[in-house]
Amino acid sequence: MPARNPRKSKSNDVISLLKEDHKKVKALLEDMSTGEDSNAEELRELCEQVEHELKVHTEIEEKLVYPIFQSQAEDTEDHELFIEAAEEHQIVDLVIEHLKKADPGSPSFHARARVLEDLVRHHIKEEEKEMLPRLRKLVDEQQFEEIGARMLQMKEQLQPAMAIHRH
Repeated sequence: MPARNPRKSKSNDVISLLKEDHKKVKALLEDMSTGEDSNAEELRELCEQVEHELKVHTEIEEKLVYPIFQSQAEDTEDHELFIEAAEEHQIVDLVIEHLKKADPGSPSFHARARVLEDLVRHHIKEEEKEMLPRLRKLVDEQQFEEIGARMLQMKEQLQPAMAIHRH
């Protein structure tokens, strides 16, 4: 039986941490986009939660994960993955801003919520199927563990800070 690395744990595995965030955001988006029976206050609250989760997640990706991916990229395909992911973040931000301007419960709000959900699901699928497996191959074990540890630190710092700015 091969010896296990005692320092490596699922709790600071980069891919597991990002997938955990993805799962949480997808659930919130589904609640919001299918919440036609919810009252305006519930929808507004869901929208704030989605925005908060996406901002924390995006900041971690853009300040930590993406720069490492970009610096280690070996070919045109890697660079294209990086550029597309960064562009998708900007589009998601625009859709969130438009969503926040819509009257919760209106057809416009629900249409924008579905568009946001589609965009985020597409982005998540590409990250999980292409970019993250590539990242795993591009960095060595030590770098991979360091990224996970830094992600946890950033998340701890960003969660409360961004929650305060929401109110």
